[in-house]
Amino acid sequence: MSPRVSSVAARLLSDTYLQAQPGTYILVLAARTHTVVRIGRFGVLDVQPGWYFYVGSARGPGGVRARVAHHQVPTLRPHWHMDYLRTVTRLEAVWYIYDSVHWEHVWAEVLGQWPGVSVPLPGFGASDCACPSHLYFAPRRLAGRAIRHELQHAMPSYIGETAARSGCSRAHATRPQKG
Repeated sequence: MSPRVSSVAARLLSDTYLQAQPGTYILVLAARTHTVVRIGRFGVLDVQPGWYFYVGSARGPGGVRARVAHHQVPTLRPHWHMDYLRTVTRLEAVWYIYDSVHWEHVWAEVLGQWPGVSVPLPGFGASDCACPSHLYFAPRRLAGRAIRHELQHAMPSYIGETAARSGCSRAHATRPQKG
């Protein structure tokens, strides 16, 4: 068995489909125009039209449900690096897994090695770890199914047992609908 990755409307993600369990997620974001965004005191991000992939973890109260709910709507009072980027991007999908294992570092490494993917701002979202970044950019849409397969393949075989115990039978990707 492998972890989950599923598909639904962004406005319904947190209430209907996501669970309040710890986990790892990837926000798939689209930027339509070129703009520059100040990421708090961290620096400036030159946002290009294309696709952004942010790898995060949800360990606090509310787990994946609460963290994704936070990221669905741009906030007026940014807290995390991603809050700043969300003001100029559209949430297109969420890939996630429920697990107490910190998969964000493995997933960030997989994305960082994907052909055509680059790091737009070193250290983004990775101030508490040794990863080069937790934000990745691709100028063209990537094959989501292939990436999810690689994310699953990168995890040790015991994840299937962990997923089975928690009711997960496969990876999930969520796709917000226009609305």
